[in-house]
Amino acid sequence: MEKLMTTLVTGATGTVGSAIVTELLARHRPVRALVRSAFQARAVLPPEVELVEGDITDPTAVRRATAGATAVFHAAGLPEQWQRDTEVFEQVNVGGTRNAVRAALDVGVDTFVYTSTIDVFEWPRHGTFDEMRIDAHPKNTHYERSKQAADRLVVEALDVGLPARFIHPAGVYGPAPVITPGLNRLLVDLATNKIPMLLPGGLPVVHAADCARLHLAAEKAEAGSRYIASERYLSLAELARAVHDAWPSAKLPRVMPRWFAYVLAEMGEAVAKVTHKPPLLARGQLSFVSHEVRPDSSRAQRELGWSPRSFDSGLTETLRSMVEAGQLRP
Repeated sequence: MEKLMTTLVTGATGTVGSAIVTELLARHRPVRALVRSAFQARAVLPPEVELVEGDITDPTAVRRATAGATAVFHAAGLPEQWQRDTEVFEQVNVGGTRNAVRAALDVGVDTFVYTSTIDVFEWPRHGTFDEMRIDAHPKNTHYERSKQAADRLVVEALDVGLPARFIHPAGVYGPAPVITPGLNRLLVDLATNKIPMLLPGGLPVVHAADCARLHLAAEKAEAGSRYIASERYLSLAELARAVHDAWPSAKLPRVMPRWFAYVLAEMGEAVAKVTHKPPLLARGQLSFVSHEVRPDSSRAQRELGWSPRSFDSGLTETLRSMVEAGQLRP
């Protein structure tokens, strides 16, 4: 009988990483996870997952976790648009990716699937884009620039033999061990009426489980292939309406004027520099939703047979899972 080889997942307790772990286990593949705290990770990851304690910014820990693995899913990253210390974006998103790439090359893995972002592409305002045009210009936020730099590292590693594929998720939602900043947090805040007004604009969305399935499907793609993971674009007003329909106690906030949103973001970040606390609205968040970008995921559907679920069905499942996990009160 052929021995199943170990697959390493970084960022395994995050929304995307935990979904990748679930999908791998469903296919009976041995899974190893690099985690900062084995004690905390054991409470949220299935018992059959092998845990290696260490930080993605520690090259020795990453090398130890990669040893013996034949496949790596590098989903670790810092997704927030604001941090008090902006150097952390460089340390985690760029340095962590550098460590993962070097370890994978040293070990000689068969597959390396990198969780990139749609932020690395050129964005036509209010328009549609696909995987064809990487933005060569630095983007506006520390987060975006760090992901651009990390993406370039993986591209450079292709030239020296890294069997890398790239997945570019839209806004990810779905069952997760913890509620982190991002779309899941927005859903909880909408359901619990913690958002008095909505931002103008919107965002593309994808369910975490569908995003994970695309990661695994990409293993059979050619090295260097890129795939966008996005189900549809939603204005924030449409998103709030969907939450209200699935969770009737959720109110429907009004959309704030665009000029007011920009003033709020500028003032919020100015105050954050003094208080060292996250702003109510980060400029990066506003920039993202204001572009109203519509990524085209038809390549993944055409080449890999990827078929994401609708947001309406995914939202109902997600809210139910949040209640079951104690993340949302019924």
